[in-house]
Amino acid sequence: MIDKFSSTLQCLFVALILFLHAVESNNPKSDQGSVGGCSGVPGIPGTPGHNGLPGRDGLKGDNGIKGAKGDRGDKGATGKTGPEGSLGQRGSMGPIGIKGEKGIKGNLGERGEPGSQGENGTDNSINWKQCVWKREDEKDTGLIQECVFKKRQLSTALKVAYAANMRVYCPGKQCCGRWYITFNGAECSGPMTIEGVLYMANSNDNPLRHRQIEGFCENIPSGSIRVAVHVGNCPLYGSSDRHSGWNSVSRIMIEEYPQSQT
Repeated sequence: MIDKFSSTLQCLFVALILFLHAVESNNPKSDQGSVGGCSGVPGIPGTPGHNGLPGRDGLKGDNGIKGAKGDRGDKGATGKTGPEGSLGQRGSMGPIGIKGEKGIKGNLGERGEPGSQGENGTDNSINWKQCVWKREDEKDTGLIQECVFKKRQLSTALKVAYAANMRVYCPGKQCCGRWYITFNGAECSGPMTIEGVLYMANSNDNPLRHRQIEGFCENIPSGSIRVAVHVGNCPLYGSSDRHSGWNSVSRIMIEEYPQSQT
């Protein structure tokens, strides 16, 4: 730094001498050989300029390689129990489960207090009835006879039998008659009707003979039951000459039995 400053002073000194020499000779532009000049002193640095405008964003780079899976974090604390939800709709009934094993027999419980006296039980004697008459009934269709029976229990069945002289008569053609039993005006449906049919075809015979129809009827309520015998047409056959009770006793026999378990 000192050498540079010394050189600069030397150059200034030489320049001053030349200037004075030129003034004395009144020839500023002397024809004398020029003397090499000296470098000037560096100037004071200027004020820094303002920052330029921000440049545009560069192009987006490619996605980096997926890093390795980190370690699993610690389990968080259990949250608070939320409010109870509303009751949902009832689902359909599921299938019946497998029958479980028989449990262990429990200990005998304490003896309870005596209960109140129950109602009188039903009579275990046989409950039966018959209705008997002697008359000729020439109805081709309709009610022949009714017999009222007092049924004791709901769970029992009634056995009914009708016995009489019966016949159909139709010379030169086919004919059929049907005798059947009703209970309070309706035929039996448990399990089926109680009935009997008599058929004749192209005959002049008048078959007045004793015949009987009978059967059991279930699912009949207890109480007074109107048991009746009717005569009518067979399916697919029209009316014909029918006769019930000719010259003999006719009867309806009714008995109450325990209902079948099968």
